[in-house]
Amino acid sequence: ASAYYHSQTRDRYPTAPLLCDPPPFLSFTMLRTPSLAKTLRSIPKHNLSVLLSQQRAFSTAPVTVAIAGATGAVGQELLELLDERKFPLKNLKLLASARSAGKQIPFKGENLTVEELTEDSFSDVDIAFFSAGGSQSKEFGPAAGKAGCLVIDNSSAFRMDPKCPLVVPEVNAEAIPDAEDSMIIANPNCSTIIMNTVVWPLHQKANCKRVVVSTYQAASGAGAQAMAELEQQAKDWVAGDPITQDIFGRQYIWNLFSHNSPIEETGYNEEEMKMVKETKKIFSAPDIAVTATCIRVPVLRAHCEAINVTLESPMHEDEALEILSKSPGVTVVDDRENNKFPEPLDASGKDDILVGRMRRDLSQPEGYGLEFFVAGDQIRKGAALNAVQIAEEVLENYPTLLKKL
Repeated sequence: ASAYYHSQTRDRYPTAPLLCDPPPFLSFTMLRTPSLAKTLRSIPKHNLSVLLSQQRAFSTAPVTVAIAGATGAVGQELLELLDERKFPLKNLKLLASARSAGKQIPFKGENLTVEELTEDSFSDVDIAFFSAGGSQSKEFGPAAGKAGCLVIDNSSAFRMDPKCPLVVPEVNAEAIPDAEDSMIIANPNCSTIIMNTVVWPLHQKANCKRVVVSTYQAASGAGAQAMAELEQQAKDWVAGDPITQDIFGRQYIWNLFSHNSPIEETGYNEEEMKMVKETKKIFSAPDIAVTATCIRVPVLRAHCEAINVTLESPMHEDEALEILSKSPGVTVVDDRENNKFPEPLDASGKDDILVGRMRRDLSQPEGYGLEFFVAGDQIRKGAALNAVQIAEEVLENYPTLLKKL
């Protein structure tokens, strides 16, 4: 990679941005090697990703993959990522409800037929991505696991199950082998992934004792129909027609409202409690204090979060930005002079979580509190990309989980 940089890119791209996230096929275990990580981060991102996407190498043969929920927003994103990242596919099965069975979905120049999701769908499948909702995951996930298929589940069905690891690859890829018995790996909540990808590097350095987060969550978190309704509401408003309110039961455009998940006895909603509980599990830190307020905003597909951390060891804001600039899956956008910081439009369609507005928390002793703002694509890193990265980690470092190979 270093030789390629010197011979091909220095003259053509003298001002190209530096690498802030791992090339698609590189495992996060590999990136923990300091010398390799340093070399890779010295190479312009565009050139490196183009070069390495053509030289991807896994330690296993191509695998058969299924996507349960292939017709949804996350399912469609999974298809795009499998193609984009040159995932080693032997065969690809698209699964959905009986209502969607028979639909044709294009993939790599051909049309694939959607099959009905049943307990018998996984006899020839190595890895199954589930994004069909919690009830479908509970019904069919264990059956897939018993058939020797490794399940990577995007619902909340198994996240707190002690037999199922809850994984953000940049944080705890080493937990993946814990799926040996259940054959189910849980994908965390989208807001949790976006927060933890950024908080984890700071936690490693200074031990975060408390995290306070307020989220600004896009329509995509409620699915493709919610995204379509937000767009329809814009059309209704421009046309002067009654505002369509089928999904949330309220006007969404020009409005904000508390996250639409059920409210618990504590007054917190389910989304907020997911962030609290999941962070403790992912960090293996039962004592970390987390509190969240989750809000829906009229944005299509990227979540934003305002995060405040209390640290056990002091850290200057410049040191925090330096750490994050070298962290996989993170891009720093922090330009005070031009008032340029993370925005959902800029994060949409991007793999990295954008982080900025880094500043000292003036209400805490100097160095022991930081405030910052993040934006991340909810469909991509918040769901589909995280799942694909887990599968890549399995292929590269834990292939014995794939029992049919």
